Amino acid sequence: MSGGGTQNSLRKALGSIKDTTTVSLAKINSDYKELDIAIVKATNHVERPAKEKHIRAVFAAISATRPRADVAYCIHVLARRLAKTHNWAVALKTLVVIHRALREVDPTFHEELINYGRSRSHMLNMSHFKDDSSPNAWDYSAWVRTYALFLEERLESFRVLKYDIETDRPRTKDLETAELLEQLPALQQLLFRVLNCQPQGAAVSNFIIRLALSMVASESVKIYQAITDGTANLVDKFFEMPRADAVKALDIYRKACQQAERLSEFYEICKSMDIGRGERFIKIEQPPASFLQTMEEYVRDAPQEQHVPSPPPPEPVKEEQPPVVPPPDLLVSPQILFFLHNHSLISYYVLVFEHITKVAHPFSQERFVCQFLTRHCRLLLFDRTWMILLQLLLQNLMREIPLPWLLSQWVSSLIPYS
Repeated sequence: MSGGGTQNSLRKALGSIKDTTTVSLAKINSDYKELDIAIVKATNHVERPAKEKHIRAVFAAISATRPRADVAYCIHVLARRLAKTHNWAVALKTLVVIHRALREVDPTFHEELINYGRSRSHMLNMSHFKDDSSPNAWDYSAWVRTYALFLEERLESFRVLKYDIETDRPRTKDLETAELLEQLPALQQLLFRVLNCQPQGAAVSNFIIRLALSMVASESVKIYQAITDGTANLVDKFFEMPRADAVKALDIYRKACQQAERLSEFYEICKSMDIGRGERFIKIEQPPASFLQTMEEYVRDAPQEQHVPSPPPPEPVKEEQPPVVPPPDLLVSPQILFFLHNHSLISYYVLVFEHITKVAHPFSQERFVCQFLTRHCRLLLFDRTWMILLQLLLQNLMREIPLPWLLSQWVSSLIPYS
């Protein structure tokens, strides 16, 4: 026993020397010497909680008002601290700093931490961490690993929910089915990590572990409330779901029943450890088991897919045809009538032929002449200028139209009027 105690004391002394050396090097070489010193002192080998002033100095470096380069550097140093240490106190205190930063610093720190994990290996992956310096250190190491898993899941839930479950109001009571089926499993997985944080062996009495566990337990209240609100919302929508969604919802409801029972036991353990003093833990109400049977019966008979009445096919778009505008009737237009009533037939003739020359008229010239003579034959017979008009018409049209044909057409057009 004395040999083990001596070895443990030696490791503590070496850890203290290492911290002192790191601080001395930071004062000489680092561009971020104040931040480096604060991180080393907040996560040193001393087996007691870090001083608040050192933690606040770290938080000042990662606030939203600081350059993103400072935040990225701080995360890098914390990640390096976790990756290189084999001491449970250093690892646990570093995780506590990260956890408190997630709770107390603005949400941009969440995003920077997630981005850091995407570009590199996950900094909170401590599945291989162990401190074998003493039997107690084994128990402490086991709890450090489960605590790191909880923090990693906490970041994942932030990515899925788009808000922090501890600092923001739960929103699951107002979600639609698709969002519920995505967010509730993420919250239940986070609660699963909470339940696994129950300490074992020597970890039960460790003061730093109790401090970290109190933060985990307080957050479980918000997580449970979000799951409860979301489950009630899911039940309201359950009997309208297609079978695929109903199966997922039924699994969520079953897990909610199981986790409610385990969470009640977890709170009893926390109370026995004098964590939370009991007043912050809500009363766990078990979802009715009878309702579970009703849900299972619905799943067996649920439709394969939701029958949403398909909208009627769109009516064929009728292409609007441009209105058919009849060709202008030059014979009865106001201008023509004006000329006719004033017996200015020669002027009318000039006007008509100028128009035919400039605009492609739908009537041929011969047809035009026949219509003109037919309509106005009586007027022409009694007008002194008709002979002049007829002469001009014939002179112009004889170039292209045989005179006998034109006269025959004119005479035939006069028959109905005779």
